[in-house]
Amino acid sequence: MSDYPRLKDMINRQLVEQIAERIALVHPAFGRDGFVKAALADLESLELKQRFAWIADKLREHLPDDYPKALDILLRILDETDGRFEPIEDPGFRLQPIPTFVYRHGLEHPEGSLDAMAVITRHTSCEGAIRPYIIRYPAATKARLHQWALEDNEHVRRLASEGSRPRLPWWNQLTDLIADPSPSLALLDHLKDDPSLYVRRSVANHLNDIGKDHPALLLERMEAWSRDAGKERLWLIKHALRSLVKQGDLRALAILGYGEAQVSLSGLELRPDVLQYGNNLEFSFELSSAAESTQNLLVDFVMHFRKANGTTAPKVFKLKTLSLAPGANATISKSLAIRPISTRRYYPGRQRLEIQVNGRILGGRDFELVMD
Repeated sequence: MSDYPRLKDMINRQLVEQIAERIALVHPAFGRDGFVKAALADLESLELKQRFAWIADKLREHLPDDYPKALDILLRILDETDGRFEPIEDPGFRLQPIPTFVYRHGLEHPEGSLDAMAVITRHTSCEGAIRPYIIRYPAATKARLHQWALEDNEHVRRLASEGSRPRLPWWNQLTDLIADPSPSLALLDHLKDDPSLYVRRSVANHLNDIGKDHPALLLERMEAWSRDAGKERLWLIKHALRSLVKQGDLRALAILGYGEAQVSLSGLELRPDVLQYGNNLEFSFELSSAAESTQNLLVDFVMHFRKANGTTAPKVFKLKTLSLAPGANATISKSLAIRPISTRRYYPGRQRLEIQVNGRILGGRDFELVMD
C-alpha cells in the first residue's frame, strides 16, 4: 500500500470545517453547523471530483440565495494572508470546491463569474471552471481570455492558456476547439515568450493537445516559432512537439535539430531473458556513427507491453540525447523497473524492447515476463 494519502482523502472534515469557519468570520449570518453537517453527510462515499461538487452544492444551499452575494462571500475567504483564518494546507488543490461552485452555479451570471475567476485562479486554478463558459459564451469568454493574457499575474495568464486547452486532462473536451483550434493560436502567439515558465509550460501543453488532432498545423507553427528562437522558446517548442517526437515524426525531429540518423546498432543485450515481475530489466547497446559530420541523436527505447487480450502496444520512453562525432561509438545502458505502478498493469508473456534513434527503429529484443 502506498505511504501517500489518496487525493480524495484530502477533501475531508478538516477542510469542510475550515471553509465553514472562514465563511462565518466574513458572513456571521452563515449557518455554520448546518453546512458542516450537510457537507459531511455523504462525503466519505464520494470520489475526488464528486467531493468538490458535493461541497460546492452544499455551499450553494447554505449561502445567500442571491448568487452575486454568495460569490462575494467566497471570494473573501480566499486570502491565505488574512490573519483571522487558520491556514489551509495545500490550498491550491484543496480549495477546488470554490471554482467548482462557479461552474456549477454561476452560468447564468457570466460577467460576474468571469470577474471572479480572475481572482480565484490566483489561489486555486479555474482551468476546469472556465470550460462551461467557453462552451456557452464563446465570444465573451474568448475576449476575457485575451484580456487575461495581458495581466501582470502569472496565474491569470496561465488560465488563458490552460483553461482553453482542447483536451485538458480531468475535464470535458472543448470539441469546437478540437475541430478548429485557430481561435487559440493568436492567444498562444502572445504567450509564447511569457516570462513565466509556469505559463510557457501551459502553452506547450496546449500546443501538444492541438498536435494530436492537427499535426500539420502544429508543425507549421513550430517551424515559424523556431526561427531566431531563444533558449526559453526552444524549450517550449520541444515540449510542444513531444508527442510527435515520440511517434518518430521526421518533420518534428528536424525542427529540433535531429536529422536522419546515420548510425548502426550493435550488441543489444537484455538481462535477464526471463524476467520475474518486480525485478529490473537491464539492457545495453552500442551506436556507431556512419556519418561524415557530427550528428545530434535523440535515443529512445520502445516497450511493447503485453495487454490483457494478448496483443502488445508500444510505449516510447526517453533515453538519451547526444552528439556523435564521425566514426565514433557510444555505449548506452539502462535499468528499467518492472513493478507495480498506478498507471500501468502488466501481463505475463512475451514482451519486446526496441531502440529508436531520431524516430527510426534500429532493432530490438524479446523477453519473457513471469508473474506469480
